[in-house]
Amino acid sequence: QVQLVESGGGRVQTGGFLRLSCTASGYTFSGYRMCWQRLPPRRELELVSCINSDGSRLVYADSVRGRFTISRDDVKNSISLQMNSLTPDDTAVYYCTTPAGVRGQGTQVIVSS
Repeated sequence: QVQLVESGGGRVQTGGFLRLSCTASGYTFSGYRMCWQRLPPRRELELVSCINSDGSRLVYADSVRGRFTISRDDVKNSISLQMNSLTPDDTAVYYCTTPAGVRGQGTQVIVSS
């Protein structure tokens, strides 16, 4: 059974930073593209960033490029999202996702002005 567990969310002020982590179990983590998505309040789910199977290709939404960095550790079956220069627009529940669309329970990020 595929399971994803996100962590690292919290409340920060504008300009602050957080590092999100997602640990996967129940499948062969290495060899798969992984992504972070987020659900802002009263808005639709949006793609934040993806990393391909060997970490050589990184994709970022325009709104986070230059501020967020995605990475993966196949030994630990995990991906991370380093988020810097946070703004209130980054407030959302953040999910890591598999190519099949499996998501974890999410981790809440709140950025106050």
